[in-house]
Amino acid sequence: MKKLIILGVLTLCTGNIFSQTFNKEKLDDYFQALEKNDKFMGSVAISENGKIIYTKSIGYSDVETKAKPNETTKYRIGSISKSFTSALILKAMEENKLSLDTKIDKYFPSIKNANKISISNLLNHRSGIHNFTNSEDYLKWNTQKKSEKELLEIIEKGGSDFAPDSKADYSNSNYVLLSFILEKVYKKPYSEILTEKIIKPVGLKNTYYGGKINLKNNEANSYHFENEWIKEPETDMSIPIGAGAIVSTPSDLLQFADALFGGKIISEKSLILMETLKDNYGYGIFQMPFGTKKAFGHTGGIDGFTSNYGYFPAEKVSFAFTSNGSNYTNNNIAIAVLSAVFNQPYEIPTFKNIDLKTEDLDQYLGNYSSKDIPLKVTVTKSDKTLMAQATGQSAFPLEATDKNIFKFDQAGIVLEFKPSEKKMILNQGAKIYNFDKE
Repeated sequence: MKKLIILGVLTLCTGNIFSQTFNKEKLDDYFQALEKNDKFMGSVAISENGKIIYTKSIGYSDVETKAKPNETTKYRIGSISKSFTSALILKAMEENKLSLDTKIDKYFPSIKNANKISISNLLNHRSGIHNFTNSEDYLKWNTQKKSEKELLEIIEKGGSDFAPDSKADYSNSNYVLLSFILEKVYKKPYSEILTEKIIKPVGLKNTYYGGKINLKNNEANSYHFENEWIKEPETDMSIPIGAGAIVSTPSDLLQFADALFGGKIISEKSLILMETLKDNYGYGIFQMPFGTKKAFGHTGGIDGFTSNYGYFPAEKVSFAFTSNGSNYTNNNIAIAVLSAVFNQPYEIPTFKNIDLKTEDLDQYLGNYSSKDIPLKVTVTKSDKTLMAQATGQSAFPLEATDKNIFKFDQAGIVLEFKPSEKKMILNQGAKIYNFDKE
């Protein structure tokens, strides 16, 4: 359900893939470095021509019992569910149960601009409907079961952020509404439609509509990291539905991707519609560039779970990873995985941290503003940990890596302080922003 950064572009040339050149041992070492330094818990899989060439699982599926994950450990995949929902909508179109041009006032007349919003607008995030997971009170009720009536009232209350089809902006509300439309046209719960139209035909053995996490069924709990792994509350799966309620494994996601882009779920004509980008959004997928190569896929995030999958049509290569605890930028992990696949150089990270006393942090505390971006950053401390909080966002912990240099790996942020000059430099995604202490 969270909006995550899509795989970044690498400015390098990539050659042809030959699975025999794949260095499994180096990628193992990469993930072992992440595990050893509490940077990532989860599973990864890679396939070529429909055949899995690599799997790896690290960390704990349940920290309390020290249960280790394996290839069939199941994770909430969050917004990757949207690829499934989009395929189901296109399947319903092929079965003449709906039209993509139909305005949603047919189903939800009380939603603002419903007579101007098409099913197509929902699919590629051009509806203007406010994203309810961005609302300030969302985390106060997301663990409570909600009915269709209650969710519709929440979405109606959120209103519209822009005129329909005037631009694109990511909204989970769109895919909750698409889930309800599927249930109306098939007269079945979303979970049954998913099973009947995708899971059974494709043969996905570890994919299903989620419920309360069941460790006995080899499902993982999720966590965030604050000096140790801390368990996250569970979003009730009645809320995300087709926007984020599916549970799966990396191997199943590869099988789904191979079937979807191989024309085994929807027709070639429907697949072209799905892949057609407008303001960078397709139907339930994005384009993910890697050098000169391009994949289609999606990222996902819900509670402490994060995930990513992509399919390279020209190379017939798929990758997927699912995480129940990430203290590192998933974009870097995806780049490392694909560098290994396409035989490109990548480094095994070293995590050097320095130990500071609480009084050492005092020189960095304060409010910082920038002429480069309309953002303020407040720097505080919690015992021996420096904390940063940007306008309208949650506070996050910083790790000291060198004199005056701190990082937050999960978002790829590096902060360099210059106390004598009362300045701070923020580096993220190769972009540098200068801040002055107020």
